[in-house]
Order: sequence, then C-alpha cells, then structure tokens
Amino acid sequence: MTPEQAPAATLPMHPQDEAECRRCEVHCDKVVYPAACLQRSCPFVYAYEEHGHTYMGCLQRVFEAEIDVEMMSAAERTREGFGAVRALRRPLPMCDAAVQATFAHRGSELGCLNPEFGELPAGSPTFRVFARVS
Repeated sequence: MTPEQAPAATLPMHPQDEAECRRCEVHCDKVVYPAACLQRSCPFVYAYEEHGHTYMGCLQRVFEAEIDVEMMSAAERTREGFGAVRALRRPLPMCDAAVQATFAHRGSELGCLNPEFGELPAGSPTFRVFARVS
C-alpha cells in the first residue's frame, strides 16, 4: 500500500491537547509567548544565573528554550517584541498562546481538517460535535 492509498489518520480523542497538527499540508503548531510569562508572574517560571547572564524557562516544560532575560527584555522594547516559541506540550490556562500555521496558503477550500486543534486552554472543549446518522 502506497502512502497515497493509506487510510487517512484518525483524529485523536482530544486534539486540543496536542502541540502540533500535521493532518493536512498546512502544518500548525501551538506557540507561547515567554515574555508574557514574566509579565503575568507565572508561578512556573524559573530563572538562574550563569556566565553573567540570567536565563528563564518553564518548569512545566510548555516550552523547552531557556531564554536570556536581558535579550528578551531588549527585544520586547522594539515594535516586533520578542515573539513566540514552539510549545512542546499543551499550553496551560495562564499561558499567552496561539496557533501558528506554517503553510497557510496550502489550506483547502473546506477549511481545517482538525478544527479542535485550535482550541487553546480553557479547561475543557468549548463546543461539542454531534453526528446524526439516518
């Protein structure tokens, strides 16, 4: 069986819990804004000093990067800001998170194959889908 003939992957039970979606050619990732972690005084931020610099990261491993706080603060003072980093796991409710589409121009006319993926942390899904079979 060739990859083109293989059956389409089934959707997971909780697609909003995933950090990436590769079910179509668009390729979406959940991202978080680490500068917001400091602004919101997130209890899961850790910091340490090494080589004369202070680095911060996430205890819950929502993102893996350890970021130089001075460089992030300098970037935040610009119009573009520091920006986002890729989430490794489902963002927490207090995270400033978004869904970023890598190849949005590849989207189909029917829209997203996995619309629940775009749900950001709210504790539970914000809608339910019912199918009526007759």
